[in-house]
Amino acid sequence: MAKRKSIEIPGFKHQNPIPVASRIGNLLMSSVTSGVDPGTRNLPPELPRQIANLFAHIKATVEAAGGTPDDIIKITFWMKDPANGRAAINEEWVKMFPDPDSRPARHTQHLAGDGPSQISCDFVAVLG
Repeated sequence: MAKRKSIEIPGFKHQNPIPVASRIGNLLMSSVTSGVDPGTRNLPPELPRQIANLFAHIKATVEAAGGTPDDIIKITFWMKDPANGRAAINEEWVKMFPDPDSRPARHTQHLAGDGPSQISCDFVAVLG
């Protein structure tokens, strides 16, 4: 049986003792990913910048695990304002997944809380 391996990426780290993602065999599952600026943990106030950062972290994470964005099978987003934020997600979405016949499943839910983060996500990938 394959052993679990923690995946980390430069410029993004959790405050708690958890990895950015975890891999067993060809299955990769991320921890929650936010839109902080790489390397600083500063959160830009603008939603489009948070989303661009978030997609950069997704790409870096799957690549650090040995895969590509084509290996991602599902992404779940949490947004403060899903109704008004989908267009901003869609812009980055079609950049990362340009082929309409080969895109991951996606679900968007409401992000609760009063913090400054407007979006977060987690994802699942099947590598190789």
